[in-house]
Amino acid sequence: MVDIVDQAVRSRMMAGIGGKDTKPEMALRRALHVRGLRYRLHDRKLPGTPDLVFRRFGAVCFVHGCFWHRHQECPYATVPATRTDFWQAKFRDNVARDRRVREELLDSGWRVAIVWECALRADRAQLTSLRLGQWLHGEERFFETNLDWNR
Repeated sequence: MVDIVDQAVRSRMMAGIGGKDTKPEMALRRALHVRGLRYRLHDRKLPGTPDLVFRRFGAVCFVHGCFWHRHQECPYATVPATRTDFWQAKFRDNVARDRRVREELLDSGWRVAIVWECALRADRAQLTSLRLGQWLHGEERFFETNLDWNR
């Protein structure tokens, strides 16, 4: 499939995609706040600069975009039709970095949650925040939203 915009426009569009205060992140933050859960944002002192830090629970949460972080078997984790080698390398590096950061945090005693973008679409933020809250009050070291929530 041919790109419908030229290279300069595509580059400007991709450069405009931010890493903080994204729509999925804001949806989760609102839902958690309604539940009375408080957090710190984007602590740069921690590996990977987690989106949410729950110091009281010794936990951090990353809100991952399915496209950028390659959510397995997710319909939103598409691959652009142009420059596929570039994109495959980019995605591979992102996944490797995510894995390394998760291991660093777990090894240093933090509990780690990954919330995928698709778990926050179409008013699913309330359910996801409920399950994340249950995890925070539990003892599990790792939490990740799964595809069953997306249906």
